[in-house]
Amino acid sequence: MRTSQVLSDQPGRLSGILDNLPKQPGVYLFKDRRGDIIYIGKAAVLSDRVRSYFQHAADLTPKNRVLYSQIADLETIVTHSEFEALILESNLIKRHRPRFNVVLRDDKQYPYLRLPIHDDFPRLSIVRRVKQDKALYFGPYVPTGAMRDTLKVIRKVFPLATCTIDINGSAERACLEFEIKRCMAPCTGNQTKEAYHQIVKQVRWFLEGRDTELLESLRSAMQDAAEREAFEEAARLRDQIGNIERMLAKQRVAQISAREQDIVGLARLGGAVDVQMLFVRGGLLIGRRDFFWSDAHGVTDEELVRSTLEQFYAKTVVPPKEVLLPVGFDDQSLVQRWLSEKKEEAVRVLVPERGVKYELLQLAQENAAVALNEHLRVQTESSESVEELQSLLTLPQIPTRIECFDISNTMGTYSVASMVVWEQGRMKKSDYRRFRIKTVEGANDFASMHEVVKRRYGGSLANKPGKTLPEPDLVVIDGGAGQLGAAMEAMAAVGLSQVAICGLAKAKGDKDERIFLPGRKTPIILPLKSPATRLVQTIRDEAHRFAITFHRKLRGDAMIPLPSLRSAKSSKGSS
Repeated sequence: MRTSQVLSDQPGRLSGILDNLPKQPGVYLFKDRRGDIIYIGKAAVLSDRVRSYFQHAADLTPKNRVLYSQIADLETIVTHSEFEALILESNLIKRHRPRFNVVLRDDKQYPYLRLPIHDDFPRLSIVRRVKQDKALYFGPYVPTGAMRDTLKVIRKVFPLATCTIDINGSAERACLEFEIKRCMAPCTGNQTKEAYHQIVKQVRWFLEGRDTELLESLRSAMQDAAEREAFEEAARLRDQIGNIERMLAKQRVAQISAREQDIVGLARLGGAVDVQMLFVRGGLLIGRRDFFWSDAHGVTDEELVRSTLEQFYAKTVVPPKEVLLPVGFDDQSLVQRWLSEKKEEAVRVLVPERGVKYELLQLAQENAAVALNEHLRVQTESSESVEELQSLLTLPQIPTRIECFDISNTMGTYSVASMVVWEQGRMKKSDYRRFRIKTVEGANDFASMHEVVKRRYGGSLANKPGKTLPEPDLVVIDGGAGQLGAAMEAMAAVGLSQVAICGLAKAKGDKDERIFLPGRKTPIILPLKSPATRLVQTIRDEAHRFAITFHRKLRGDAMIPLPSLRSAKSSKGSS
Protein backbone atom coordinates (compact mmCIF):
# COMPACT_ATOMS: atom_id res chain seq x y z
CA MET A 1 0.00 0.00 0.00
CA ARG A 2 1.38 3.40 -0.99
CA THR A 3 0.13 6.88 -0.19
CA SER A 4 1.48 10.09 -1.70
CA GLN A 5 0.78 13.44 -0.12
CA VAL A 6 1.94 16.92 -1.13
CA LEU A 7 2.60 18.98 1.97
CA SER A 8 1.46 22.55 2.35
CA ASP A 9 2.59 25.42 4.51
CA GLN A 10 -1.02 25.92 5.64
CA PRO A 11 -1.39 24.48 9.18
CA GLY A 12 -4.92 23.16 8.54
CA ARG A 13 -3.91 21.35 5.35
CA LEU A 14 -0.79 19.88 6.97
CA SER A 15 -2.78 18.73 9.97
CA GLY A 16 -5.26 16.95 7.72
CA ILE A 17 -2.53 15.11 5.85
CA LEU A 18 -0.82 13.94 9.04
CA ASP A 19 -4.13 12.78 10.53
CA ASN A 20 -4.64 10.41 7.60
CA LEU A 21 -1.28 8.67 7.70
CA PRO A 22 -1.34 4.84 8.08
CA LYS A 23 -1.20 3.47 11.60
CA GLN A 24 0.61 0.31 10.48
CA PRO A 25 4.36 -0.39 10.34
CA GLY A 26 6.21 0.57 7.20
CA VAL A 27 8.66 2.88 5.45
CA TYR A 28 8.34 6.61 4.75
CA LEU A 29 10.09 8.55 1.98
CA PHE A 30 10.51 12.33 2.15
CA LYS A 31 10.99 14.15 -1.16
CA ASP A 32 12.01 17.70 -2.07
CA ARG A 33 10.29 20.04 -4.52
CA ARG A 34 12.01 18.36 -7.49
CA GLY A 35 10.66 14.97 -6.46
CA ASP A 36 14.07 13.63 -5.36
CA ILE A 37 14.03 11.32 -2.33
CA ILE A 38 15.97 13.07 0.43
CA TYR A 39 15.33 10.76 3.38
CA ILE A 40 14.06 7.21 3.99
CA GLY A 41 13.04 5.90 7.39
CA LYS A 42 11.07 3.06 8.94
CA ALA A 43 8.53 3.02 11.73
CA ALA A 44 6.55 0.62 13.90
CA VAL A 45 3.62 3.04 13.55
CA LEU A 46 3.95 5.31 10.51
CA SER A 47 1.50 7.97 11.68
CA ASP A 48 3.32 8.51 15.00
CA ARG A 49 6.82 8.56 13.53
CA VAL A 50 6.11 10.85 10.58
CA ARG A 51 4.10 13.31 12.71
CA SER A 52 7.09 13.72 15.03
CA TYR A 53 8.92 15.62 12.28
CA PHE A 54 6.16 18.23 12.04
CA GLN A 55 4.50 18.61 15.43
CA HIS A 56 7.58 19.72 17.35
CA ALA A 57 9.83 21.23 14.69
CA ALA A 58 11.51 23.49 17.25
CA ASP A 59 12.66 20.42 19.21
CA LEU A 60 14.26 18.73 16.21
CA THR A 61 18.01 18.26 15.87
CA PRO A 62 19.78 20.75 13.54
CA LYS A 63 19.96 18.06 10.86
CA ASN A 64 16.25 17.26 11.09
CA ARG A 65 15.33 20.95 11.07
CA VAL A 66 17.10 21.30 7.71
CA LEU A 67 15.40 18.11 6.51
CA TYR A 68 11.99 19.42 7.66
CA SER A 69 12.50 22.67 5.74
CA GLN A 70 13.07 20.78 2.47
CA ILE A 71 10.20 18.25 2.61
CA ALA A 72 7.74 18.90 -0.22
CA ASP A 73 6.29 15.44 -0.76
CA LEU A 74 5.76 12.32 1.31
CA GLU A 75 5.27 8.68 0.37
CA THR A 76 4.64 5.75 2.69
CA ILE A 77 4.87 2.00 2.08
CA VAL A 78 2.98 -0.16 4.55
CA THR A 79 4.48 -3.53 5.57
CA HIS A 80 3.20 -6.45 7.62
CA SER A 81 5.72 -5.91 10.41
CA GLU A 82 8.48 -3.63 11.63
CA PHE A 83 10.91 -6.41 10.70
CA GLU A 84 9.80 -6.26 7.06
CA ALA A 85 10.09 -2.46 7.26
CA LEU A 86 13.71 -2.78 8.38
CA ILE A 87 14.61 -4.91 5.35
CA LEU A 88 12.70 -2.66 2.95
CA GLU A 89 14.30 0.49 4.38
CA SER A 90 17.78 -1.00 3.92
CA ASN A 91 17.09 -1.97 0.30
CA LEU A 92 15.60 1.44 -0.56
CA ILE A 93 18.51 3.35 0.97
CA LYS A 94 20.93 1.21 -1.02
CA ARG A 95 18.99 1.93 -4.23
CA HIS A 96 18.26 5.66 -3.83
CA ARG A 97 21.14 6.84 -1.56
CA PRO A 98 19.20 9.83 -0.09
CA ARG A 99 21.37 12.73 0.97
CA PHE A 100 19.96 12.98 4.53
CA ASN A 101 20.53 9.30 5.29
CA VAL A 102 23.83 7.90 6.49
CA VAL A 103 25.00 6.14 3.32
CA LEU A 104 27.97 3.77 3.04
CA ARG A 105 30.00 4.73 0.01
CA ASP A 106 31.02 1.14 -0.51
CA ASP A 107 30.33 -0.70 -3.75
CA LYS A 108 32.73 -3.60 -3.20
CA GLN A 109 31.99 -7.30 -3.10
CA TYR A 110 34.26 -8.84 -0.49
CA PRO A 111 36.23 -12.05 -1.21
CA TYR A 112 35.38 -15.33 0.52
CA LEU A 113 36.83 -18.83 0.44
CA ARG A 114 34.17 -21.30 -0.71
CA LEU A 115 34.31 -24.98 0.27
CA PRO A 116 31.49 -27.07 -1.32
CA ILE A 117 31.52 -29.87 1.28
CA HIS A 118 28.70 -31.80 -0.41
CA ASP A 119 30.67 -32.33 -3.64
CA ASP A 120 32.34 -35.69 -4.20
CA PHE A 121 35.78 -34.02 -4.25
CA PRO A 122 35.44 -30.45 -2.89
CA ARG A 123 38.02 -27.84 -3.77
CA LEU A 124 38.57 -24.37 -2.31
CA SER A 125 37.79 -21.40 -4.54
CA ILE A 126 37.78 -17.62 -4.18
CA VAL A 127 34.36 -16.01 -4.68
CA ARG A 128 32.85 -12.56 -4.21
CA ARG A 129 29.20 -13.57 -4.01
CA VAL A 130 27.78 -15.78 -1.29
CA LYS A 131 25.02 -18.08 -2.53
CA GLN A 132 22.52 -20.29 -0.71
CA ASP A 133 24.07 -23.45 -2.17
CA LYS A 134 24.91 -25.42 1.02
CA ALA A 135 28.63 -24.75 0.56
CA LEU A 136 30.71 -23.31 3.41
CA TYR A 137 31.96 -19.73 3.07
CA PHE A 138 34.86 -18.30 5.07
CA GLY A 139 35.50 -14.57 5.20
CA PRO A 140 35.21 -11.74 4.40
CA TYR A 141 38.93 -11.19 3.78
CA VAL A 142 39.72 -7.47 3.63
CA PRO A 143 42.30 -6.79 2.31
CA THR A 144 42.80 -9.88 0.15
CA GLY A 145 46.38 -10.42 1.35
CA ALA A 146 45.11 -12.27 4.44
CA MET A 147 43.18 -14.66 2.18
CA ARG A 148 46.24 -15.31 -0.02
CA ASP A 149 48.31 -16.09 3.08
CA THR A 150 45.64 -18.50 4.34
CA LEU A 151 45.47 -20.27 0.98
CA LYS A 152 49.24 -20.58 0.90
CA VAL A 153 49.20 -22.29 4.31
CA ILE A 154 46.40 -24.68 3.31
CA ARG A 155 48.06 -25.70 0.05
CA LYS A 156 51.36 -26.32 1.79
CA VAL A 157 49.96 -28.38 4.68
CA PHE A 158 46.76 -30.07 3.44
CA PRO A 159 46.93 -32.19 0.25
CA LEU A 160 43.67 -30.86 -1.18
CA ALA A 161 43.19 -30.92 -4.96
CA THR A 162 43.57 -27.54 -6.68
CA CYS A 163 42.84 -28.55 -10.29
CA THR A 164 39.54 -27.95 -12.10
CA ILE A 165 39.14 -31.28 -13.90
CA ASP A 166 36.40 -33.77 -13.11
CA ILE A 167 37.73 -36.25 -10.57
CA ASN A 168 36.43 -39.77 -11.24
CA GLY A 169 39.52 -41.93 -10.72
CA SER A 170 40.05 -42.60 -14.43
CA ALA A 171 42.98 -40.28 -15.17
CA GLU A 172 45.99 -42.09 -16.63
CA ARG A 173 48.62 -40.28 -14.62
CA ALA A 174 48.90 -37.77 -11.78
CA CYS A 175 50.14 -34.22 -12.18
CA LEU A 176 53.11 -32.48 -10.58
CA GLU A 177 51.11 -31.69 -7.42
CA PHE A 178 51.14 -35.40 -6.59
CA GLU A 179 54.89 -35.62 -7.14
CA ILE A 180 55.53 -32.81 -4.64
CA LYS A 181 53.07 -34.33 -2.12
CA ARG A 182 50.50 -31.53 -2.32
CA CYS A 183 47.75 -33.78 -3.66
CA MET A 184 47.06 -37.50 -3.19
CA ALA A 185 45.89 -37.95 -6.82
CA PRO A 186 42.23 -38.91 -6.35
CA CYS A 187 41.94 -38.31 -10.12
CA THR A 188 43.83 -41.59 -10.72
CA GLY A 189 42.02 -43.55 -8.02
CA ASN A 190 45.02 -43.31 -5.69
CA GLN A 191 42.81 -41.78 -2.98
CA THR A 192 39.25 -42.77 -2.06
CA LYS A 193 36.39 -40.33 -1.68
CA GLU A 194 36.22 -41.10 2.05
CA ALA A 195 39.94 -40.41 2.56
CA TYR A 196 39.66 -37.20 0.56
CA HIS A 197 36.77 -36.00 2.74
CA GLN A 198 38.94 -36.49 5.81
CA ILE A 199 41.27 -33.83 4.37
CA VAL A 200 38.28 -31.60 3.62
CA LYS A 201 37.23 -31.91 7.27
CA GLN A 202 40.76 -30.95 8.38
CA VAL A 203 40.73 -27.86 6.13
CA ARG A 204 37.35 -26.89 7.55
CA TRP A 205 38.61 -27.23 11.12
CA PHE A 206 41.66 -25.14 10.28
CA LEU A 207 39.54 -22.34 8.78
CA GLU A 208 37.16 -22.45 11.75
CA GLY A 209 40.04 -22.23 14.24
CA ARG A 210 39.33 -25.69 15.71
CA ASP A 211 43.03 -26.42 16.14
CA THR A 212 42.68 -28.91 19.03
CA GLU A 213 40.24 -31.14 17.13
CA LEU A 214 42.41 -30.95 14.02
CA LEU A 215 45.60 -32.08 15.76
CA GLU A 216 43.86 -34.77 17.82
CA SER A 217 42.35 -36.23 14.64
CA LEU A 218 45.72 -36.34 12.89
CA ARG A 219 47.50 -37.87 15.90
CA SER A 220 44.81 -40.53 16.14
CA ALA A 221 45.20 -41.31 12.43
CA MET A 222 49.00 -41.48 12.82
CA GLN A 223 48.68 -43.90 15.77
CA ASP A 224 46.26 -46.06 13.80
CA ALA A 225 48.64 -46.18 10.81
CA ALA A 226 51.54 -47.16 13.06
CA GLU A 227 49.51 -49.98 14.64
CA ARG A 228 48.65 -51.25 11.15
CA GLU A 229 52.38 -51.06 10.34
CA ALA A 230 51.60 -48.59 7.55
CA PHE A 231 54.81 -46.80 8.39
CA GLU A 232 55.00 -44.66 5.26
CA GLU A 233 51.52 -43.27 5.96
CA ALA A 234 52.37 -42.75 9.64
CA ALA A 235 55.54 -40.84 8.68
CA ARG A 236 53.55 -38.65 6.29
CA LEU A 237 51.02 -37.85 9.04
CA ARG A 238 53.85 -37.16 11.50
CA ASP A 239 55.38 -34.66 9.10
CA GLN A 240 51.99 -33.10 8.47
CA ILE A 241 51.37 -32.67 12.22
CA GLY A 242 54.76 -31.01 12.61
CA ASN A 243 54.06 -28.64 9.71
CA ILE A 244 50.64 -27.75 11.09
CA GLU A 245 52.01 -27.09 14.59
CA ARG A 246 54.66 -24.78 13.15
CA MET A 247 52.13 -23.04 10.95
CA LEU A 248 49.67 -22.61 13.82
CA ALA A 249 52.38 -21.17 16.04
CA LYS A 250 53.03 -18.59 13.34
CA GLN A 251 49.47 -18.01 12.12
CA ARG A 252 47.69 -17.99 15.49
CA VAL A 253 50.19 -15.65 17.12
CA ALA A 254 47.61 -12.95 16.40
CA GLN A 255 44.80 -15.03 17.93
CA ILE A 256 42.16 -12.84 19.49
CA SER A 257 39.12 -14.99 20.16
CA ALA A 258 37.91 -18.42 19.15
CA ARG A 259 34.51 -17.01 18.13
CA GLU A 260 33.32 -15.57 14.84
CA GLN A 261 33.10 -11.87 15.58
CA ASP A 262 32.73 -8.54 13.83
CA ILE A 263 33.81 -5.67 16.06
CA VAL A 264 32.62 -2.14 15.33
CA GLY A 265 34.61 0.88 16.50
CA LEU A 266 33.72 4.55 16.08
CA ALA A 267 35.80 7.74 16.32
CA ARG A 268 34.56 11.31 15.90
CA LEU A 269 36.38 14.63 15.54
CA GLY A 270 34.11 17.60 14.95
CA GLY A 271 31.82 16.60 12.10
CA ALA A 272 34.22 13.94 10.77
CA VAL A 273 33.49 10.31 11.72
CA ASP A 274 35.15 6.98 11.02
CA VAL A 275 33.50 3.62 11.68
CA GLN A 276 35.92 0.69 11.73
CA MET A 277 34.88 -2.97 11.39
CA LEU A 278 37.29 -5.74 12.41
CA PHE A 279 36.60 -9.29 11.15
CA VAL A 280 37.68 -12.17 13.41
CA ARG A 281 37.32 -15.70 12.01
CA GLY A 282 38.80 -18.91 13.32
CA GLY A 283 40.76 -17.07 15.99
CA LEU A 284 42.42 -14.73 13.48
CA LEU A 285 41.91 -11.09 12.66
CA ILE A 286 41.45 -11.70 8.93
CA GLY A 287 40.60 -8.18 7.85
CA ARG A 288 39.07 -4.83 8.50
CA ARG A 289 37.03 -2.18 6.69
CA ASP A 290 36.48 1.43 7.58
CA PHE A 291 33.82 3.94 6.53
CA PHE A 292 34.49 7.66 6.66
CA TRP A 293 32.14 10.64 6.62
CA SER A 294 33.71 14.08 6.40
CA ASP A 295 30.56 15.85 7.61
CA ALA A 296 28.27 13.99 9.98
CA HIS A 297 27.09 16.96 12.03
CA GLY A 298 23.75 16.23 13.64
CA VAL A 299 24.04 12.45 13.14
CA THR A 300 24.18 10.51 16.40
CA ASP A 301 26.60 7.67 17.07
CA GLU A 302 23.59 5.35 17.40
CA GLU A 303 22.33 6.23 13.91
CA LEU A 304 25.79 5.81 12.40
CA VAL A 305 26.28 2.35 13.94
CA ARG A 306 22.78 1.18 13.04
CA SER A 307 23.05 2.42 9.45
CA THR A 308 26.48 0.82 9.04
CA LEU A 309 25.19 -2.57 10.18
CA GLU A 310 22.05 -2.46 8.04
CA GLN A 311 23.80 -1.40 4.84
CA PHE A 312 26.95 -3.50 5.27
CA TYR A 313 25.09 -6.75 5.93
CA ALA A 314 22.51 -5.98 3.24
CA LYS A 315 25.30 -6.91 0.82
CA THR A 316 26.21 -10.54 0.20
CA VAL A 317 28.08 -10.66 3.51
CA VAL A 318 27.72 -13.59 5.89
CA PRO A 319 27.19 -12.26 9.43
CA PRO A 320 29.35 -13.73 12.22
CA LYS A 321 27.99 -15.36 15.36
CA GLU A 322 28.66 -12.20 17.35
CA VAL A 323 28.74 -8.46 16.58
CA LEU A 324 30.28 -6.14 19.17
CA LEU A 325 29.16 -2.48 19.17
CA PRO A 326 30.41 0.71 20.86
CA VAL A 327 26.83 1.93 21.47
CA GLY A 328 23.40 0.35 21.46
CA PHE A 329 20.35 1.62 19.56
CA ASP A 330 16.57 1.31 19.68
CA ASP A 331 16.21 -1.35 16.97
CA GLN A 332 19.08 -3.53 18.18
CA SER A 333 16.92 -6.61 18.82
CA LEU A 334 15.32 -6.20 15.39
CA VAL A 335 18.70 -6.00 13.67
CA GLN A 336 19.84 -9.05 15.67
CA ARG A 337 16.82 -11.01 14.43
CA TRP A 338 17.51 -9.93 10.84
CA LEU A 339 21.17 -11.01 11.05
CA SER A 340 20.15 -14.36 12.56
CA GLU A 341 17.75 -15.04 9.70
CA LYS A 342 20.40 -14.02 7.19
CA LYS A 343 22.97 -16.38 8.75
CA GLU A 344 20.35 -19.09 9.42
CA GLU A 345 21.59 -19.48 12.99
CA ALA A 346 21.66 -17.32 16.11
CA VAL A 347 23.64 -14.06 15.94
CA ARG A 348 24.22 -11.96 19.06
CA VAL A 349 24.57 -8.17 18.90
CA LEU A 350 26.26 -6.89 22.07
CA VAL A 351 27.64 -3.73 23.67
CA PRO A 352 30.39 -5.13 25.94
CA GLU A 353 31.32 -3.18 29.07
CA ARG A 354 34.11 -5.34 30.52
CA GLY A 355 36.33 -8.33 29.88
CA VAL A 356 37.94 -9.66 26.71
CA LYS A 357 35.12 -8.47 24.45
CA TYR A 358 35.45 -4.94 25.81
CA GLU A 359 39.18 -5.07 25.08
CA LEU A 360 38.40 -6.09 21.50
CA LEU A 361 36.01 -3.17 21.23
CA GLN A 362 38.74 -0.82 22.46
CA LEU A 363 41.03 -2.20 19.75
CA ALA A 364 38.41 -1.35 17.13
CA GLN A 365 37.98 2.12 18.64
CA GLU A 366 41.73 2.74 18.46
CA ASN A 367 41.81 1.62 14.82
CA ALA A 368 38.90 3.96 14.05
CA ALA A 369 40.78 6.89 15.63
CA VAL A 370 43.93 6.14 13.61
CA ALA A 371 41.93 5.81 10.39
CA LEU A 372 40.05 9.05 11.10
CA ASN A 373 43.27 11.01 11.52
CA GLU A 374 44.62 9.52 8.27
CA HIS A 375 41.44 10.40 6.37
CA LEU A 376 41.60 13.98 7.64
CA ARG A 377 45.28 14.25 6.69
CA VAL A 378 44.58 12.94 3.17
CA GLN A 379 41.55 15.21 2.90
CA THR A 380 43.63 18.25 3.82
CA GLU A 381 46.35 17.25 1.37
CA SER A 382 43.75 16.60 -1.33
CA SER A 383 42.22 20.02 -0.82
CA GLU A 384 45.63 21.65 -1.13
CA SER A 385 46.36 19.55 -4.23
CA VAL A 386 43.27 20.50 -6.21
CA GLU A 387 43.53 24.17 -5.22
CA GLU A 388 47.13 24.26 -6.44
CA LEU A 389 46.19 22.34 -9.59
CA GLN A 390 43.39 24.81 -10.31
CA SER A 391 45.86 27.67 -10.00
CA LEU A 392 48.56 26.02 -12.16
CA LEU A 393 46.14 25.16 -14.96
CA THR A 394 44.00 28.32 -14.55
CA LEU A 395 40.86 26.21 -14.32
CA PRO A 396 37.51 27.99 -13.87
CA GLN A 397 36.67 25.84 -10.82
CA ILE A 398 38.30 23.38 -8.43
CA PRO A 399 38.23 19.94 -10.12
CA THR A 400 36.21 17.42 -8.10
CA ARG A 401 36.29 14.71 -10.79
CA ILE A 402 39.40 13.94 -12.84
CA GLU A 403 39.58 11.24 -15.52
CA CYS A 404 42.91 9.98 -16.85
CA PHE A 405 43.67 7.88 -19.97
CA ASP A 406 46.65 5.68 -20.79
CA ILE A 407 47.57 3.39 -23.73
CA SER A 408 49.44 0.08 -23.41
CA ASN A 409 50.73 -2.34 -26.07
CA THR A 410 53.72 -4.51 -26.96
CA MET A 411 55.18 -3.49 -30.32
CA GLY A 412 51.68 -2.60 -31.45
CA THR A 413 50.08 -5.90 -30.40
CA TYR A 414 47.30 -6.41 -27.84
CA SER A 415 46.73 -2.66 -27.75
CA VAL A 416 44.53 -1.56 -24.87
CA ALA A 417 43.65 1.63 -23.02
CA SER A 418 42.53 2.47 -19.51
CA MET A 419 40.48 5.22 -17.95
CA VAL A 420 40.69 5.78 -14.20
CA VAL A 421 38.71 8.24 -12.12
CA TRP A 422 39.63 10.40 -9.15
CA GLU A 423 36.63 11.94 -7.41
CA GLN A 424 36.26 13.91 -4.18
CA GLY A 425 39.68 13.00 -2.85
CA ARG A 426 39.89 9.29 -3.76
CA MET A 427 40.14 6.90 -6.68
CA LYS A 428 36.66 5.79 -7.70
CA LYS A 429 37.23 2.25 -8.97
CA SER A 430 33.58 1.61 -9.79
CA ASP A 431 33.92 4.17 -12.61
CA TYR A 432 37.13 2.74 -14.09
CA ARG A 433 36.88 1.58 -17.70
CA ARG A 434 39.21 -0.42 -19.95
CA PHE A 435 39.21 -0.60 -23.74
CA ARG A 436 40.49 -2.90 -26.46
CA ILE A 437 41.74 -0.81 -29.36
CA LYS A 438 39.48 -1.68 -32.31
CA THR A 439 40.27 0.68 -35.21
CA VAL A 440 44.05 1.08 -35.01
CA GLU A 441 46.70 -1.32 -36.24
CA GLY A 442 50.24 -1.25 -34.92
CA ALA A 443 51.83 1.02 -32.33
CA ASN A 444 50.02 4.30 -32.98
CA ASP A 445 49.41 5.88 -29.58
CA PHE A 446 47.97 9.07 -31.09
CA ALA A 447 45.26 7.28 -33.07
CA SER A 448 44.59 4.91 -30.17
CA MET A 449 44.09 7.83 -27.80
CA HIS A 450 41.73 9.48 -30.28
CA GLU A 451 39.66 6.28 -30.45
CA VAL A 452 39.24 5.68 -26.72
CA VAL A 453 38.50 9.31 -25.84
CA LYS A 454 35.86 9.44 -28.54
CA ARG A 455 34.37 6.16 -27.32
CA ARG A 456 34.30 7.40 -23.72
CA TYR A 457 32.58 10.73 -24.39
CA GLY A 458 30.59 10.19 -27.54
CA GLY A 459 30.36 6.53 -28.49
CA SER A 460 28.53 3.46 -27.28
CA LEU A 461 30.05 3.66 -23.80
CA ALA A 462 28.62 7.12 -23.18
CA ASN A 463 25.15 6.06 -24.28
CA LYS A 464 25.00 2.59 -22.76
CA PRO A 465 21.94 2.28 -20.47
CA GLY A 466 22.83 2.05 -16.78
CA LYS A 467 26.49 2.90 -17.37
CA THR A 468 26.34 6.61 -18.08
CA LEU A 469 29.16 8.44 -16.30
CA PRO A 470 29.17 12.13 -15.37
CA GLU A 471 31.38 14.55 -17.26
CA PRO A 472 34.74 15.24 -15.60
CA ASP A 473 36.04 18.65 -14.53
CA LEU A 474 39.46 17.75 -15.91
CA VAL A 475 40.78 15.14 -18.36
CA VAL A 476 44.42 14.07 -17.98
CA ILE A 477 46.14 12.35 -20.92
CA ASP A 478 49.21 10.26 -20.25
CA GLY A 479 51.51 11.67 -22.91
CA GLY A 480 52.84 14.82 -24.47
CA ALA A 481 51.61 17.23 -27.11
CA GLY A 482 50.82 14.50 -29.68
CA GLN A 483 48.56 12.47 -27.43
CA LEU A 484 46.95 15.66 -26.11
CA GLY A 485 46.19 16.87 -29.63
CA ALA A 486 44.60 13.54 -30.57
CA ALA A 487 42.41 13.61 -27.46
CA MET A 488 41.37 17.22 -28.10
CA GLU A 489 40.29 16.32 -31.65
CA ALA A 490 38.19 13.46 -30.31
CA MET A 491 36.52 15.66 -27.70
CA ALA A 492 35.80 18.37 -30.25
CA ALA A 493 34.20 15.74 -32.51
CA VAL A 494 31.71 14.85 -29.77
CA GLY A 495 31.03 18.45 -28.71
CA LEU A 496 33.03 18.57 -25.46
CA SER A 497 35.58 21.24 -26.29
CA GLN A 498 34.67 23.14 -23.12
CA VAL A 499 35.98 20.40 -20.76
CA ALA A 500 39.43 21.19 -19.35
CA ILE A 501 42.15 18.85 -20.61
CA CYS A 502 45.92 18.47 -20.26
CA GLY A 503 48.75 16.07 -21.08
CA LEU A 504 51.23 14.77 -18.49
CA ALA A 505 54.67 13.46 -19.45
CA LYS A 506 58.34 13.39 -18.49
CA ALA A 507 61.21 14.31 -20.79
CA LYS A 508 63.69 11.47 -21.36
CA GLY A 509 66.32 11.37 -18.64
CA ASP A 510 64.51 14.05 -16.64
CA LYS A 511 62.75 13.71 -13.29
CA ASP A 512 60.51 16.71 -13.86
CA GLU A 513 56.84 16.19 -14.71
CA ARG A 514 55.55 18.38 -17.52
CA ILE A 515 51.96 19.51 -18.06
CA PHE A 516 50.96 20.19 -21.67
CA LEU A 517 48.04 22.58 -22.19
CA PRO A 518 45.95 23.35 -25.28
CA GLY A 519 47.25 26.33 -27.25
CA ARG A 520 50.49 26.58 -25.29
CA LYS A 521 53.78 25.64 -26.96
CA THR A 522 55.93 25.22 -23.85
CA PRO A 523 54.85 22.85 -21.10
CA ILE A 524 54.51 23.78 -17.43
CA ILE A 525 57.20 22.13 -15.28
CA LEU A 526 55.57 20.92 -12.07
CA PRO A 527 57.36 21.46 -8.75
CA LEU A 528 58.92 18.14 -7.70
CA LYS A 529 57.29 17.72 -4.28
CA SER A 530 54.19 19.87 -4.52
CA PRO A 531 50.72 18.51 -3.59
CA ALA A 532 49.48 19.07 -7.16
CA THR A 533 52.38 17.06 -8.58
CA ARG A 534 51.72 14.17 -6.19
CA LEU A 535 48.04 14.20 -7.13
CA VAL A 536 48.50 14.00 -10.91
CA GLN A 537 51.33 11.47 -10.54
CA THR A 538 49.12 9.23 -8.41
CA ILE A 539 46.27 9.38 -10.93
CA ARG A 540 48.59 8.83 -13.92
CA ASP A 541 50.37 5.91 -12.23
CA GLU A 542 47.02 4.28 -11.45
CA ALA A 543 45.96 4.63 -15.10
CA HIS A 544 49.26 3.04 -16.14
CA ARG A 545 48.81 0.17 -13.66
CA PHE A 546 45.24 -0.48 -14.80
CA ALA A 547 46.22 -0.49 -18.48
CA ILE A 548 49.24 -2.75 -17.93
CA THR A 549 47.15 -5.23 -15.92
CA PHE A 550 44.60 -5.51 -18.74
CA HIS A 551 47.32 -5.76 -21.38
CA ARG A 552 49.07 -8.58 -19.50
CA LYS A 553 45.79 -10.43 -19.10
CA LEU A 554 45.09 -10.33 -22.84
CA ARG A 555 48.63 -11.37 -23.65
CA GLY A 556 48.48 -14.18 -21.09
CA ASP A 557 45.12 -15.42 -22.40
CA ALA A 558 46.54 -15.49 -25.93
CA MET A 559 49.38 -17.76 -24.77
CA ILE A 560 47.01 -20.46 -23.42
CA PRO A 561 46.86 -23.34 -25.94
CA LEU A 562 43.24 -23.48 -27.06
CA PRO A 563 43.26 -27.17 -28.11
CA SER A 564 44.15 -28.27 -24.58
CA LEU A 565 41.37 -26.10 -23.18
CA ARG A 566 38.88 -27.70 -25.54
CA SER A 567 40.01 -31.19 -24.62
CA ALA A 568 39.71 -30.35 -20.91
CA LYS A 569 36.17 -29.12 -21.49
CA SER A 570 35.41 -32.26 -23.51
CA SER A 571 36.52 -34.41 -20.61
CA LYS A 572 33.86 -32.65 -18.52
CA GLY A 573 31.18 -33.47 -21.03
CA SER A 574 31.01 -30.00 -22.61
CA SER A 575 29.70 -29.73 -26.14
